[in-house]
Amino acid sequence: MGPPPSPQAFSADRSNLQGKESTSRETRVHTLDMVFSKTPTMRKTAAADPLLSFTQLPTLLRGSNRERTSAAHVGTGNKAIDAIARRRLQQRMIMRRLLGDEIARSGCSAFLLLASCLLLLARAEPNSPTARRERTQSNNHGNISELLDNLLRGYDNSVRPNFGGPPAVVEVDIMVRSMGPISEVDMTYSMDCYFRQSWVDRRLAFQSGKETLALSISMLARIWKPDTYFYNGKQSYLHTITSPNKFVRLYQDGRVLYSSRLTIKAACPMNLEDFPMDTQRCPLKFGSYGYTTRDVIYKWNSARQVAIAHDMKLSQFDLVGNPTANATDSTLSQKYSMLLVSFHLKRHMGNFLIQVYGPCVLLVVLSWVSFWLNREATADRVSLGITTVLTMTFLGLEARTDLPKVPYPTALDFFVFLSFGFIFATIIQFAVVHYFTKYGSGECYFNSETENDVESSDSETEMRQTPSTSSICQPQPPPPQKLRRGQGTRHRRMPRYNSVSKIDRASRLVFPLFFLAINLFYWFAYLSRSKRIDYF
Repeated sequence: MGPPPSPQAFSADRSNLQGKESTSRETRVHTLDMVFSKTPTMRKTAAADPLLSFTQLPTLLRGSNRERTSAAHVGTGNKAIDAIARRRLQQRMIMRRLLGDEIARSGCSAFLLLASCLLLLARAEPNSPTARRERTQSNNHGNISELLDNLLRGYDNSVRPNFGGPPAVVEVDIMVRSMGPISEVDMTYSMDCYFRQSWVDRRLAFQSGKETLALSISMLARIWKPDTYFYNGKQSYLHTITSPNKFVRLYQDGRVLYSSRLTIKAACPMNLEDFPMDTQRCPLKFGSYGYTTRDVIYKWNSARQVAIAHDMKLSQFDLVGNPTANATDSTLSQKYSMLLVSFHLKRHMGNFLIQVYGPCVLLVVLSWVSFWLNREATADRVSLGITTVLTMTFLGLEARTDLPKVPYPTALDFFVFLSFGFIFATIIQFAVVHYFTKYGSGECYFNSETENDVESSDSETEMRQTPSTSSICQPQPPPPQKLRRGQGTRHRRMPRYNSVSKIDRASRLVFPLFFLAINLFYWFAYLSRSKRIDYF
């Protein structure tokens, strides 16, 4: 808005309005003179007040009619009367047209007068809040646009800051929002992060009332920015919904802050010897693609290097550390500045305890049931041993489906092989027991059986029993006895045998103790190794 008008401007506006009003007054008088030039009464009234003449047109018209009637009587006949009637009708039509035009001109004049008054009132209040806000916004927009135009006038975005002098320093910090998935088969990991870069470009320094300018992302194409890339990146992208997720801020000293939201998929060389009690170190390496250490140097932001979101959780791992370091990558005769961060991920064991370790232990204990079966129960013991071996084989193959085909055994492989060995040992143990099973060996017990009554005669009756060819051991037949004449029937106990091997008795104790001892050694060794984390 401009400055308030002076009193001279008010008087000039008032003179213009009065001039326009007098011109309009003269125009109306001239029009009435032309229409009613033959009516003296109406001419005098119009000359006195044109606006009043329009309001009194019906009355004046009636007076004019009387004058015309008197003239008609004085005239020479009916022709004069007809002429007067036609003239009267034309006057009425002309009066109606002029009245409508006058009303329209009066409305337009009133509207223009009202608009002029409002404009004058607005000019009379230059310090109102609305006027001040409009002036401030206009001034700010104009100042910022002019400032940016001056900064970018003659700016070359293909030349780095401090060209020909010391290398430009790029400070980096990362805010990790989430991680995953982490694949052992592909040996890769993914993470969603805010990647921030900051550098000083003296060509963009400015003096203004604002310390920071939030610029549009279109400014990135007009200023210099580092060509950062990820050494071990495999598939990374910038989020673009609903618009590209990046921003640029410019500070008074020429510092530029460039932040973008990225999803990075990087390679993670894993050592699975201690799987699933392992701790993996997944690195992230990045630096300049084309600028050497003589042009650009990367450094971690001293205030914040790598920050982790408080609500971040992983399904299979715990993030136990994220150390950072500076490094230099040498290729032929050139050296490139590089930053790296290592994410230390400790694996959860709950899933593997439920799906692998628990079933393996139960299968081993199930194979020991054969130690309490008779050694003569060959079919039962063999079928139990074969069933447990096949189940253990399937379980071991299933446990390696989520692992790469590495050339070395993992901790899980050792435990599966150990369980398979114990189950296989129970089958070998039964083979040994069956080999040393002999006729008549075993523990004897008696049961009461009633023999058929045998009537003795004088002749001696010999009882012979042919040894059975079955696996059940039969006792040696007792010597024949002579029955006296007259003796009645006699009850005789027939001995039967429960063949329990001494090897089975020893195995009931040796196998569980040996399996327990090996488990203690196994868990102590691998759990102690999993706590050893080497930081660089």
